[in-house]
Amino acid sequence: MIPLTLLPGRTDTTRIDRDRLELLTALIEAPSFDPLFRHTLIFIPAQHPVFAWQCGIDGCERIRRVSHNLCGSHYLEWEQAERAGQTKRAFMNAATPLPAARGVDYGRCRICPDRPAISPTTRLCHQHQQRWQYGAAARLDRNHLDQWILAQHALPGYGSCKARCPFLACGSVGLCIQHQSRYQTAKRPGGARSEHIHGRVKDGRPLPVAYDDEPAFHAWCDTTEPVTQPGLVNLHGLPPLLTAEIQWGLHAHAQSAQHSEWTTNGIRNTIKHCWRGGITSLMDLHDEGYKDLTHKQMDSEVRKIIWEIVNGLRCVYYSPSDTKDAGFLETDHFGRRFKNSQSHFDITAVPQRWLRDLLWDHLAEWLRSPQCPRTRGPFDQMRRAAVELGVFLQADAPAAGQDPTVLRREHAERFVADQRHRARHGLPSLGMVLVDGRSPTVTDLSCQFVFNGARKLLYSAITAGHAERLGIETGFLTAIPFGGTGLKQRSRNPFSDDVARALTDETNLRRLEELDLNDRGLRDIWETIVATGRRCSEVVGLRLDCIGRYRGLAMLWHDQTKVGNYNEGIRIPEPIYQRLDARHTKTLQLFEKRYGRIPTAAERPGLALFPSRIRNPNGRQPISYGHFNQRFKTWIDSLALGGAYVAHQARHTLATNLLRAGATLTHIRRYLGQLSERMAEHYVKITNSDLEDVLNTVWVAGPGAPNPGELLSGDTTPVDRETALALALDLTRRSTPTDGGFCTYQPVVDGGSCPWKLDCENCDNFVLSGADLLYWRRKAEQWRTIAENAPDDATADYLHTVFEPTAKAIKGLEQALAALGILDEALTLDLRRPQDYFHRTWSTAFRARDLAALQAPDDATGQP
Repeated sequence: MIPLTLLPGRTDTTRIDRDRLELLTALIEAPSFDPLFRHTLIFIPAQHPVFAWQCGIDGCERIRRVSHNLCGSHYLEWEQAERAGQTKRAFMNAATPLPAARGVDYGRCRICPDRPAISPTTRLCHQHQQRWQYGAAARLDRNHLDQWILAQHALPGYGSCKARCPFLACGSVGLCIQHQSRYQTAKRPGGARSEHIHGRVKDGRPLPVAYDDEPAFHAWCDTTEPVTQPGLVNLHGLPPLLTAEIQWGLHAHAQSAQHSEWTTNGIRNTIKHCWRGGITSLMDLHDEGYKDLTHKQMDSEVRKIIWEIVNGLRCVYYSPSDTKDAGFLETDHFGRRFKNSQSHFDITAVPQRWLRDLLWDHLAEWLRSPQCPRTRGPFDQMRRAAVELGVFLQADAPAAGQDPTVLRREHAERFVADQRHRARHGLPSLGMVLVDGRSPTVTDLSCQFVFNGARKLLYSAITAGHAERLGIETGFLTAIPFGGTGLKQRSRNPFSDDVARALTDETNLRRLEELDLNDRGLRDIWETIVATGRRCSEVVGLRLDCIGRYRGLAMLWHDQTKVGNYNEGIRIPEPIYQRLDARHTKTLQLFEKRYGRIPTAAERPGLALFPSRIRNPNGRQPISYGHFNQRFKTWIDSLALGGAYVAHQARHTLATNLLRAGATLTHIRRYLGQLSERMAEHYVKITNSDLEDVLNTVWVAGPGAPNPGELLSGDTTPVDRETALALALDLTRRSTPTDGGFCTYQPVVDGGSCPWKLDCENCDNFVLSGADLLYWRRKAEQWRTIAENAPDDATADYLHTVFEPTAKAIKGLEQALAALGILDEALTLDLRRPQDYFHRTWSTAFRARDLAALQAPDDATGQP
């Protein structure tokens, strides 16, 4: 978008009253405007980077097909070559170029500068072509054409075409070559014809024209459509404002990095539609002007072109203050554009002007702020809050809520009560309307968004000074309560075993492939989500070169945009690596099939692994999450699993499986790319027994080891990326529980007796685990108490020396747990295995006095 600035001395900020043609003319005459689009006749280069129209075969002059870079003839040949296994690049290099077939301007006659040529070979006008073929020159050698041309004299022209056409007429009737052909096809309305008078043909002067009905002939000239030629955009005869709008639209579309495909044929059809409808400005077709037109009246490409130009023209015809008055917002005015969204943001559904202005100011402040939301969701929620409040005030408040000075606390309180009543009984919304015309149901979650949005909006009126200016009572502005921060809904459960098996069954996965009509990789996306636990958007947005082997390990590189981590690498299973590698090859083949070449080194880093077919001129746009989610939902419904399942549940499932395998919360958080361990807990639902299993995998060397407290089960110190690639958490070490830790001496683990008579604290095979921290803290407290009660300092020093290896082991265990982020959880676990206390050994109890009354065997009296 080219910004418009005010001329020196102008203080008004509105563009509504300005001449729209004046605004566009200023933009078109700017130095940054492409000169190609400044003329009435726009001759687009054959291989223009955006509007290319010629066949991609080198030297072929025919028009390419829609969504292809080959003409119709070469496309048929390519289909046969493709079935034979030939690549498109090889086919394009070997194909024979073809001459232009029809509708081509051959320029002016080589002899007569005021007459059009009718032949692509000789490039002579009609009369000289007749003389060369059938006159005295017919007996000459055909190779002497250039010599014959030098001996000829130029003939006077017939002027411009009478059909409001900028091209030269080819005969006395005054029509160009194409309009002459159309006139014959239309059965010559008006009966225009040239009178052949003897003696005047040779000098070449125009002949007199006779008409059967001259007004009918001129009426046909006024209503016939402009001529069409390959690469020509003919704006001749259109109203000046409409001409400028199309010129600006072509320039703006060519400047866009991610744009839809506009063919020259679609642009000409747009011009024809405007010509037939007598349209003076594309803004006349805005919204109501063309939404009900049938495909015969306007095809989909014409509708798309007009819609995109109109959306861009709003930023030209309206200043930011103008959009506020008109009831909408243009994010392009603030240099913002949300992903997969247009610049236009409509707020006309808010019925009160004062409330709509508050909403506009609040949203504009968001767009100016460095903390502007990165998605359009908060904007939609704030608009819903304003719409719900405004529609309720329109029905309940005095003067339909148009006068803010009469609003009181009770009006806001009644609005809150109405929203809660609708949420409790599942009633429809008062103001919101869905795309299909239905009103959405009010829920607890929507109430939360509405209350928080309305509260924030009304409080901003106080802080910005609008409340005092409008005279709004403070009680009304502060009466709406805080809606809460929690999403009042249950978190998703992991997949159950039977559902997980069904979603990874080979037969079911083939059914998912069948839904992928254009082979964009839906199954590859799903299997990658299952194996890696990535967010769906992270897998959909993978780049072409996202996989690789490093020291023999298969790695996946991806962007965790939600948490701001870019180019993060994780290990992936070998089958997933093979599947993504096959998709990598398919994507390169799609690129080569579309462009007839392989991507350059500069293009490869930006190419999408799963490219979209829509608005993707350079292969950088991946398929949308909505497309994947829609096909995934169709697949799930076809499996009849008896529940509503979503792809994100695979992330919960993997987090739970990692926990069961012994991974810590810190490992899970880092692997899944989460901001906090609280979010990790949201995915894994830790219980005491689960936490104990996690702590049991944290091992440090015992007091009898050469280095007490040394971490044995992993490394908590930072390492470089190359070293981290070769590390893997070892959860397969065999051990057996013992008092205060684990014994790793394999003969004992296998069931043998201990050769050191269970002297664990002095054994180098004894290790401490995270589950034993409190046990050893109590042991340390016990030794500290004994040392403090020693009779002299020498005895106390001796006790401290004896316990020093154990103290080092305890300190090392605490440092390991703190580095892993689970020290606090370890301190809350007081029992090693609580479930063991339900064993009958622990549940069998005796009274103390009964045990004390038992006699020794020698004193037995033989009584039971």
